[in-house]
Amino acid sequence: MRTAKFAFICTVVAVFVLAIVAGIFLAEGALHPRRRLLLEVDQQQAREMANSNAADLTDISILANDGVVLRAWNFQPRKSFGYAVILSHGLSDNRAGMMGYAQFFLRHGYDVLMPDARAHGMSGGQIATYGIRELNDLHRWLNWLAVNEHPSCIYGFAESMGAAGLLQSLHSPSRFCAVAAESPFSSFREIAYDRVGQFFHTGPWAGWIILRPIVECAFIYAKWRYHLNFDLDSPEKAVESTRVPVLLIHGQVDSNIPVRHSRKIAAGNRDVALWEVPGADHCGAIGIAPVELERRVIEWFRQNHRRLTAPDSIRFNVPANL
Repeated sequence: MRTAKFAFICTVVAVFVLAIVAGIFLAEGALHPRRRLLLEVDQQQAREMANSNAADLTDISILANDGVVLRAWNFQPRKSFGYAVILSHGLSDNRAGMMGYAQFFLRHGYDVLMPDARAHGMSGGQIATYGIRELNDLHRWLNWLAVNEHPSCIYGFAESMGAAGLLQSLHSPSRFCAVAAESPFSSFREIAYDRVGQFFHTGPWAGWIILRPIVECAFIYAKWRYHLNFDLDSPEKAVESTRVPVLLIHGQVDSNIPVRHSRKIAAGNRDVALWEVPGADHCGAIGIAPVELERRVIEWFRQNHRRLTAPDSIRFNVPANL
């Protein structure tokens, strides 16, 4: 009897220690994604795209509110219509991954700003926070555009992690006239459980039930080690009260971020539009239906054009270019 009790205690302690160790490993892996650096071939493609669309290309740098250097490309058509769009890329990608989208915006005369997210590409920062710090970075870029380009309207288009950060930024007063977000997650907590299940090739139930202690330990560790409260990372909640028009785009067979995430976001705000793309996987609309994607996004932005007025003109004290 005593041996059985001792074995039970040892098992509980071992599971507890395993959960802590695995949670730390999970948190560190998520916060330090693989960095895809910008290559010379990417720079060359950007220059060619600017030339083919009669646009000027400049490299831009600003400081985030915590001192991190953020870098971007800015494309300005020589025949601009006074509209600007910010493109935000996904996890472990960089600004070059958004060139396909930049191409069709340039064709329609938009100024295009393409930042590298913090801890990605050529931007500084040691950790990615999936919208917690990135939303302030986005406000900085919005201010840079407003101060330097003076567009009559600023729009946002983003995919995956960038889409979640874009939606998260709508929690506070925004300069955006309208946004379109492809394959966002509804909350970081929910996508974390999904990710654990995907790692073990099960449904999300594995993360929610069997492996939940590991995920919870990861959240506790991130809060203790990096002061990040991922319970606040919820695009779903941010969109509930926003007045910015939101178009959601999501592949119906998305195996990375399931389509239910966009459905949950859309359910919280009746003014949100959701286009579910048949046959499209993660961020796959541009591959499955490029013409329709371009038409839907451009029409969404055009029908939601408005000039920036208070409280949209709130400034966030962006420093000048470095």
